[in-house]
Amino acid sequence: MSLDTVIEPVPVEISKVQPIDIAPGILTEIYQPQYNLALWKRTLTADLTTNIEQLLQEQSHLALVQTVTPDDAAQWIKSKLEGHACADALGEDIALIVDMFCCLFDVREAGLRLTALDTPMCPKFHVDHVPCRLVSTYVGTATQWLNNDDVDRTKLGAGSLGQPDHVSGLIKNGDVIQQMQPGDVALLKGSGWEGNEETGLVHRSPQRLNDERRLLLTLDLV
Repeated sequence: MSLDTVIEPVPVEISKVQPIDIAPGILTEIYQPQYNLALWKRTLTADLTTNIEQLLQEQSHLALVQTVTPDDAAQWIKSKLEGHACADALGEDIALIVDMFCCLFDVREAGLRLTALDTPMCPKFHVDHVPCRLVSTYVGTATQWLNNDDVDRTKLGAGSLGQPDHVSGLIKNGDVIQQMQPGDVALLKGSGWEGNEETGLVHRSPQRLNDERRLLLTLDLV
């Protein structure tokens, strides 16, 4: 499958803090020790977005969890979404991302989650205790993150004393919250990455806007 059947090119201002680009090869930058995020900017086709929105209207509950390989991911997604207009294109796109993930980390399989959400999964800023996680929001408001220099890590978790992020002192400066866009594919380095124990990417689920539903894909090392 050609990438052109799923995504449309989009101009983007390249970040001077984290590696961000419209070329998928940017994801290899996650191996650089100075980075805890690598972000591939892309825009889904209008047809795929519309068909996924229809899926979310028709499916009151969607939570697909499976260990997949680049060879079986597409067919597994298609079988689970059989009858929905987005099944083929979404299955092929996810298989492409699984293939990239497995090649990048030299593994044969990945832990896949494809979930429809109508409430924030992790509404407070936090760090994942995994080596690295791939995150992509197909429809809906996407993941937010903070650069290292903008975070007081003593205010994470219990350090917030139960206060919301904007009150706890976690965010050192003003309007510094960064945000992915639908279609973007990001690698988030966690505290389980060797040498990154104290600098895992601080991120959170976005606040819900009106009655929107999100379709979130995550991949983990198995």
